[in-house]
Amino acid sequence: MAAILGDIEADQQPPMTVPLRHFVVALGFLLAGVLFGLGIALDSVTGFATLAHVHLLLAGWICITIMGAMTQFVPVWSGTTLHSRRLASLQLTLVVVGLLGFVTGLLLNSLVWLIPFGGLMLAGFWTFVYNIGRTMATFDSYDVTERHFLLSLGFFLVLTLLGFLLATGFTSPIFPELSLSRTAVVAMHATVAIFGAVLTTVYGALYQLGTMFTQTELHGFDEYLRRVEEIGHPVGVVLLAVGRLLDAVLLAQVGGVLVVGAALAFSVILARKLYEMQVEWTPMHTRYTVVVPSLTAWALLTLPAWIQNPTAPANLFGAPGTVHLFVLGAVGFVVFGTLYHIIPFIIWVHRYSDLLGYEPVPMIDDLYDGRLAAADGTLLGSGTLLLVATDWFRFSPTMQAIGGALVGLGILVFGANMLLVIHAHSPHPLSRILLGSLDPRTEPTAPGDPPVNE
Repeated sequence: MAAILGDIEADQQPPMTVPLRHFVVALGFLLAGVLFGLGIALDSVTGFATLAHVHLLLAGWICITIMGAMTQFVPVWSGTTLHSRRLASLQLTLVVVGLLGFVTGLLLNSLVWLIPFGGLMLAGFWTFVYNIGRTMATFDSYDVTERHFLLSLGFFLVLTLLGFLLATGFTSPIFPELSLSRTAVVAMHATVAIFGAVLTTVYGALYQLGTMFTQTELHGFDEYLRRVEEIGHPVGVVLLAVGRLLDAVLLAQVGGVLVVGAALAFSVILARKLYEMQVEWTPMHTRYTVVVPSLTAWALLTLPAWIQNPTAPANLFGAPGTVHLFVLGAVGFVVFGTLYHIIPFIIWVHRYSDLLGYEPVPMIDDLYDGRLAAADGTLLGSGTLLLVATDWFRFSPTMQAIGGALVGLGILVFGANMLLVIHAHSPHPLSRILLGSLDPRTEPTAPGDPPVNE
């Protein structure tokens, strides 16, 4: 993958509405997840509220964002053509309908509906894996980012299959027949999801973005640390997941140490890239800066907990009290920072790139409002700090609610900033981006006209 933005071929990308639709829908799920978190803190949500909250954030926000990002940037970075634009649209529809039905079933205690809606989610994620996998099958060789993406696709296959089995297991006795406990399968599912699919994708993307947008290269000690992460992380995830499934403590301990060691190695790489940066500071860099101490603190706190007991439910996502530190601080700020470039970049390419040299055009970072970016960064940072402090020092539920409210406000400001970018600069209205060819304002094409972007 080339670490530059020049020589972009528009016909190698999906229609701009496809990745943008993923990002807008993912932001909606993120806001819903935060609202659910506030409801849980105030004890005002019924049913399997925590499970619904987790799926809205991980499957709805992070995984759909990953789907949109890979659909856009695997072809762009690798100089190839997306295997199927139609499958790229279909994958989102299947996941969204499946997730909405799945969450509704959890809240209403209608567990029988988890099977069909879980099946739709499974079909959507497997459609995504197939489409990106077929796209990457045309490559002659794979760089570090592409290798991480391939591993992530494999983790997506495993985690979604386990998720469907768990959904089925609510109403059918699957696991006793396999001599497995449901708790152990849940632990494996969560491990493969957050550390396998999500964190592997984050590492792979940041190898590309961290060098591209700091105008630096991996060199010297970076290369050693890269090998530590690239080998240790996937091996560690597999060992940790299998160890938790089989309740093999030693196996899980080895895997946990490898995952933590890889996280520390990658934190140093990202810190070095930010320190060596040769370009002006942007909101993306600010948010990546939050990732370094968050990931480092999570790793240092988690290491003794996983050495002591990596299979304990309290240590599922790391040491007790580190869930918000990891999900928001280490992963969430990567997503926020990356979207501050991806969304304006996609619109800039389709709206302004052909005008270069003919008339004045804005820079990519000119498309969003810098004051709103500063405001959402302050709200998200302060809210995350308050949530982390509440986890560590066991503050009252009211403090947790305040932290969640600050994060929610930050998300609203961030979302408003991105929607303003779309409104002011996109060649298509928001309704077209969300509905594609189903938008009632879309005019039918005449014979011989180019097809309407999906």
